[in-house]
Amino acid sequence: MAKQSFKEVSSEAGAIMTALRSGNISPVYLLMGEDSYYIDLISSYIAGNVLTPDEREFNQVVLYGKDTTAAEAISQARRYPIMAARSVVIVREAQFMTDFELFSHYFPNPTPTTVLVICYKGKSIDKRSSLYKSAAKIAKVLDTVAPRDYEISGWIVELLRGKGVAIEPKAVQMVADHIGADLAKIANEMDKLLTLLPIGTQTITANHIEDNIGISKDYNNFELTKALSMRDFRKALVIADYFAANPKDNPIQVTLSLLFTHFQRIVTYNIYKWDCGKRGVPTGSEYDIAKMLKLQSAFFVGEYITAAGNYPGGKASAIISLIREWDMKSKGMNAGSSDDDLLKELILRISAV
Repeated sequence: MAKQSFKEVSSEAGAIMTALRSGNISPVYLLMGEDSYYIDLISSYIAGNVLTPDEREFNQVVLYGKDTTAAEAISQARRYPIMAARSVVIVREAQFMTDFELFSHYFPNPTPTTVLVICYKGKSIDKRSSLYKSAAKIAKVLDTVAPRDYEISGWIVELLRGKGVAIEPKAVQMVADHIGADLAKIANEMDKLLTLLPIGTQTITANHIEDNIGISKDYNNFELTKALSMRDFRKALVIADYFAANPKDNPIQVTLSLLFTHFQRIVTYNIYKWDCGKRGVPTGSEYDIAKMLKLQSAFFVGEYITAAGNYPGGKASAIISLIREWDMKSKGMNAGSSDDDLLKELILRISAV
């Protein structure tokens, strides 16, 4: 069975949450996979909403895989509720259970008045196993995957849309570049931000991000890649100086990874443009180009068209080789300079290409 995409996982998790909010509750939830955000989101919602506070005292149990067994969890799940319609059993860190296979005996005949939630983090159960097949027949199964870098921006937009707020492209890119692929951290930062914004705010701007999250709207990876696209090396060096003065907030490995992706896209566009010219056809729309470059918004397409003109032919490919070399240097291999100077040296080398 093919692994689902992050977009498919997000959609499926949304459907599970919608069902829970409407009171459509399944007897078993098997939440597993690489990324823990949706596992925690769903299990926390069940823990806080399926039972009332009074019902939880006698009817809700939280177990941890390192401290208990599947046999104990099944025993708890077989119990009937006390003065409530349901009981809830949540098993966290189930991946550490040595007898996890015993759940295959529970899944075919789950207790109808129990909601059993199994959180299996960091990996997935073998979908060829009899245990998984028995779970798939009765349980709500979510198999999470870690998002790719280019999927984060779109996820942030959808997260905030669900809260009734928009976010401008620069602001979303600032958050994505600064926090990375930690969905839980992004969600927490956005929740905190929304409590700080003036009532009635409809669109989050770069100024909001700078004022409330502490990411500079002028000195960040978004502005660095933009400066390099325009061959504005003076500005790029100013940003590099700022990064050197604030290394904890701007680790060089993160910056190099983003630069690598940026110049990969420039190479991709150059090849695409060359191919269109060879075939005598016009380039596609900005939407088509954004999709090809795996951009979350056509807002950024103009920058890549300009960058491709500034780094034609093999120039962008040569810069990718430089970034690979500097990545090795940043990890201590053949490094002749301090981390403070590495990024500035790379920018100077790019300016000479």
